[in-house]
Amino acid sequence: MDSMTWVVFDMMGTVAFAVSGAMVGIEKRMDIFGIVVLALLTAVGGGMVRDVLAGVTPPAALCNITDFMLAIVTAAVVSLVYTLWSISHRGKHLILAVYNIFDSIGLASFTITGMITGLSVQGGNPFVLPVLLGVITAVGGGILRDLMAQRMPAVLYKDIYAVASLAGALAASVSLPYMGITGMAWLCFAVVMVLRFGALQFGWHLFHPRPGRIRRRTRDKVL
Repeated sequence: MDSMTWVVFDMMGTVAFAVSGAMVGIEKRMDIFGIVVLALLTAVGGGMVRDVLAGVTPPAALCNITDFMLAIVTAAVVSLVYTLWSISHRGKHLILAVYNIFDSIGLASFTITGMITGLSVQGGNPFVLPVLLGVITAVGGGILRDLMAQRMPAVLYKDIYAVASLAGALAASVSLPYMGITGMAWLCFAVVMVLRFGALQFGWHLFHPRPGRIRRRTRDKVL
């Protein structure tokens, strides 16, 4: 495992997801304890699931206080800034943009840490475990955040989200023999961010089944 690459993206993902978790807690009118809990779940939840699946026990987040402290401090800073900042109508749009940016950074960063963890322990197909751990790490914390906030997990319906993580992980796996760990990590980061911002900017979505489309078109032709 390239430890420096893992640490860089782990810290980026922790801070980014802690921001998104804290912002959801604020949106749900939670107190500071609830905001911190949501920030922690988002920041370390996916990584803990990843470590358990990879056979890394106890999970790294429980052995190193760094991620916990980063998430707690980040949640406190977000709460303080929100309290001191007078929110206008325009400011609400800015908050949404900030949330999407940090959520996307966390998604990309944790896809990479999950992949690197998978590459360090995998003993079979070089695609299956690293890719799956990358996606699980990326979306696991967000799922826990949304469940605690009584929202449908964004991964189940929101534009291009888990698919962006999956595409980045697959691109990284293919490029690994040619680019090495660091190169494939930045390629993965770029692919995820491009897909996420493309989805946010242009409204890209996966197929959503809707009832009666074919029947309505057939009836219109008959009439």
